[in-house]
Amino acid sequence: MCWSATADLVAGTAVAAVGLVCVARVRRARDLPVAALPLLLGVHQLVEAAVWGTGGGCSAAATAWAVIALPLLPVWVPVGVLLSAAPGVRRRLWGPVAVGLATAAVLGHALATRPVTAEIRGRTIGYGVNVPWMPLVLTGYLFATLGALLLAGDRRLRTLGLALAAGALACSALWRLEFASTWCAFAAVASLLVLGWVRGREPAARDA
Repeated sequence: MCWSATADLVAGTAVAAVGLVCVARVRRARDLPVAALPLLLGVHQLVEAAVWGTGGGCSAAATAWAVIALPLLPVWVPVGVLLSAAPGVRRRLWGPVAVGLATAAVLGHALATRPVTAEIRGRTIGYGVNVPWMPLVLTGYLFATLGALLLAGDRRLRTLGLALAAGALACSALWRLEFASTWCAFAAVASLLVLGWVRGREPAARDA
């Protein structure tokens, strides 16, 4: 399936539907942010379907896409993993949380003071955001999102982290200028692994 408005619409709907199942099946409130990750990323793909419809340029859809991708995810992922983690694991997760908050602050300021542009490049979309200290910010972003998953005490979340790390390398090599869009699409599909995580949490929730 080539990337297009239709592809994003179909993928976003499917991933969001699985996200709704995850949210409905979760039994502990502190597991909800991780369980809702497929729902968030599915909605993100639906927003990108709207970006296709604008034909690129500055638009509310492009800005909404950037808000989810940039300042929201590096906070959502490490905080969600921290909340769901066992007490003995939480101490090592404060690093990704702190880095995620700092990264989100820089990205949020960039989005508040600079326009977001989208450019359709064949079958992909490139987003333009003037972010200062980009290499440092990108390192912090990946540490917050991937680091939290890889440091999680749960095997399924570590598997998701490894899948996203492999996807980041592939997207960077194949679509450097469209990395944000392609990696977020990969992340949406990979987040379906969260359904297995939710199922695995159900016995523990009943015993709690």
